[in-house]
Amino acid sequence: MTSIIIIISIVFSGILAPLIQKLFLNFKKIDPINHRSSHSVLATRTGGITSFIALFTISFYYYIIGIEIYDYSILIPLSTMFIVGVYDDFYNADFKLKFFMQIIVAKMLIDQGLIIDNFYGVLGLNEIPRLFSQLFTIFVFLVIVNSINFIDGIDGLAITEIIKILSIFIFIVPDNGNITLFYIGVISVATLIPLYYFNYRRKNKIFLGDGGSLYLGTLISIFVFNFLNSDFNFPYSYNKPILSILILLYPLIDLLRVFVIRIYNKKSPFYPDNNHIHHFFLRKNLSHWIISLILPLVFLIGSYSMFYFLTFIK
Repeated sequence: MTSIIIIISIVFSGILAPLIQKLFLNFKKIDPINHRSSHSVLATRTGGITSFIALFTISFYYYIIGIEIYDYSILIPLSTMFIVGVYDDFYNADFKLKFFMQIIVAKMLIDQGLIIDNFYGVLGLNEIPRLFSQLFTIFVFLVIVNSINFIDGIDGLAITEIIKILSIFIFIVPDNGNITLFYIGVISVATLIPLYYFNYRRKNKIFLGDGGSLYLGTLISIFVFNFLNSDFNFPYSYNKPILSILILLYPLIDLLRVFVIRIYNKKSPFYPDNNHIHHFFLRKNLSHWIISLILPLVFLIGSYSMFYFLTFIK
């Protein structure tokens, strides 16, 4: 069944992507080129729309035929964040509005039982009070979603990093046989694969857009919250918060680095600039595909090395 779902997701996304782009081109909804753009050709921000519609359609099909491949209620917060992202793509929503909506979505996830309720010994804390756990979960959600959004700046980078993170949670971090989130992760990863072609082609490019980065950042948050929840049956003795940070190391470091630089320069942390890690490599005249390969790979190796070191000294 898994192989069939993967094939359907890849093929459907590949067919859907140019159709959605054509629709947006007809309405002249294109990605504007400005001083921060990393492209100089016609492009649309429809990759996230393609991925989400493919996910929703496939899920709806299995719902209609009575097969519950995952808890479909999770589509509600995902849809909300997706709509916020698409609105931002076309109307440049104020960051305060986006923050407000992100807090609402975080509360939706908490009410569905996706909450960080244990620090597992970090800072000498284990189980934490309900109110503090809710506030901390909202904070972590804001960090993860915006960190994923921040790395979406060049061809293929965000797609590669999202696929890497989701694949680790799907295939490497087991939940003792529980497949609650397995299929939504598999479908999402599969729908992103065809976007590499549309992302890298020389004309009529298709970018992920905020609609994609915000909804996929929300999906990553769901996996993190599920993993850090006390009910998650993790069969190993590794510290789960530290392991989560290592899995998300690249977007978290990029977010922290950019915030520090902006605050140091007396600017808003949310003021857009060209100080991301990938901009450093662009200034070294490296191509997009090389940067998209190097950055996720280097941080993956770095995360594994740190994980191995921490396991060794333990």
